[in-house]
Amino acid sequence: MEETRLTALNYDESKVKTLSSIEHIRLRTGMYIGRIGDGSHPDDGIYILFKEVVDNAVDEFIMGCGKKISISCDGATCTVRDWGRGIPLGKLVECVSVINTGAKYNTDVFQFSVGLNGVGAKAVNALSERFRVVSYREGEYREVVYARGEPISDRSGRTAEKNGTLVEFSPDPGIFSDYAFREEFLQHRVRHYAYLNTGLKLVLNGETFVSDQGLVDLLADEAGESTSYPAIYSRDATLEFAFTHTNEFGERYLSFANGQYTSAGGTHLSAFKEGVLKGVNSYAGKNFAPDDIREGIIAAVSIRLKDPVFESQTKTRLGNTDIRSWIVNRVKQEVEQSLHRNSATAEALLAKVQVNMAIRTELQSVKKKARERAKKVAIRIPSLRDCRVHLGDDDPLAEMSTIFLTEGQSASGSMIACRDVNTQAVFSLMGKPLNCLGLKRDTLYQNEEIYNLMQALNLEGGAGGLRYNRIVLATDADVDGMHIRNLLLTLFLHFFEGLVLDNHLYILETPLFRVRNKKETVYCYSARERDSAVTKLGKGAEITRFKGLGEISPKEFGQFIGPDMRLLAVSIPRIKDVPEMLDFYMGRNTPERRAYIMENLR
Repeated sequence: MEETRLTALNYDESKVKTLSSIEHIRLRTGMYIGRIGDGSHPDDGIYILFKEVVDNAVDEFIMGCGKKISISCDGATCTVRDWGRGIPLGKLVECVSVINTGAKYNTDVFQFSVGLNGVGAKAVNALSERFRVVSYREGEYREVVYARGEPISDRSGRTAEKNGTLVEFSPDPGIFSDYAFREEFLQHRVRHYAYLNTGLKLVLNGETFVSDQGLVDLLADEAGESTSYPAIYSRDATLEFAFTHTNEFGERYLSFANGQYTSAGGTHLSAFKEGVLKGVNSYAGKNFAPDDIREGIIAAVSIRLKDPVFESQTKTRLGNTDIRSWIVNRVKQEVEQSLHRNSATAEALLAKVQVNMAIRTELQSVKKKARERAKKVAIRIPSLRDCRVHLGDDDPLAEMSTIFLTEGQSASGSMIACRDVNTQAVFSLMGKPLNCLGLKRDTLYQNEEIYNLMQALNLEGGAGGLRYNRIVLATDADVDGMHIRNLLLTLFLHFFEGLVLDNHLYILETPLFRVRNKKETVYCYSARERDSAVTKLGKGAEITRFKGLGEISPKEFGQFIGPDMRLLAVSIPRIKDVPEMLDFYMGRNTPERRAYIMENLR
């Protein structure tokens, strides 16, 4: 102890370190790309690297140079080629390896760029096992190759290639362990690039993506044929928006700033919402409530700014405050004019608002009874063991806030005993939840357990009040557990699909088997892992099959919901995919579903 204390006190010049930009990126990866992951989640780091490279190519198109981007991406390596101006050959090394170096500080060269911090390409370089960039300019080329940010080769010469830039990178397995690019996540990102940049042709692994109507095409892709009227659409050099209504519950917004998907919204989105409200009310000469206008809306808004202010390098929320008033006024004016120009659209929109008003009025008495019933049961939510930190709190742990939905007291007992009380809450289900497919919103208030769950999540006022960043379904690994999981998925997809689309819903993976001998214990998540563990520990190893979460002791369970817990994200790319999927798995088509299960049973 004394030796440790003396070492700690030995604080002099030799202990102060200066890291190179590459070393800092590799040491503090999360500062630059957010989560690391393995490619199984759309926000994992490898997709941020992909985005940073493609962003640079798209910026060339925005500046009027190059109308095509070619992308190839296998399981481990991505190559992006644009036909823009090409990086100036004499500054190629600095642009891909020295932080705070780039032309995007000059608004004459890049007016509406996403990457304004001079970090993107450098982060990709630093975090790649191999990084290669080639710039083609006026019949000459220069190629530099790096390994984990360290230069390997630098060559140049004459070329017949047309102007532009080629970037090839392979994420470093030492940082992104067991990663793989998933085609559907790449397609989703590339599809958005096409919608946000009308006329740009993107080719991903041989498939072409191009859009003629911008955000109108985006809404059609998201909502399918479930819209109530043709989208109201407006576009100029700095602001583009489109919106319509569907018959689904809740609100769905897709907001972008300089081509970056701002998943957490920001000033541009809140101003857009206010503008729509004012525009509809001004046209109708009414004072409709915001919820009556917004219920069922699906909208997309894109803004281009010379000086965007983002929350962080991952750019999930726009913070520019000076843009609010002009966006509100512009949206209000455009909405009002569009409704005057198209009476059929105006009638359909106002009819939707009237329906929303009627439903809200009808729900008032149901809500009152539900609240009175809840007060009689308990002052607090009886099935909830809450945590201390919640989503939206001014606390660094807020993003880690998690609620586990478990079946029964035995499973929740183990979880409550070993959870992190700061960030992990537990909600105990009393039994199998109601199948909500096709039911109306009053179900949320008439069913006691669903109402308690909605109150626990703080969703009565909409998804904006969500108290936990992650909602985790923690059910047994048997037939009943699978059924409960499907019923919960149906509840969220039917009434709160926005939470799923915004990546808040997860499934907890817990071990199916425990294999142990006197020296070692191995937890296995599949039969294959079990067989491998038996081979490793010997034939005399004891094998335990966990049928339910309650069979796992609190001491064991702690590691399964700790920092290394396995979470499977519930991913639904588009709203239009939801109704057909729910109807097949949870509807009345029993023979078709049974045939599907028998054909795919393993």
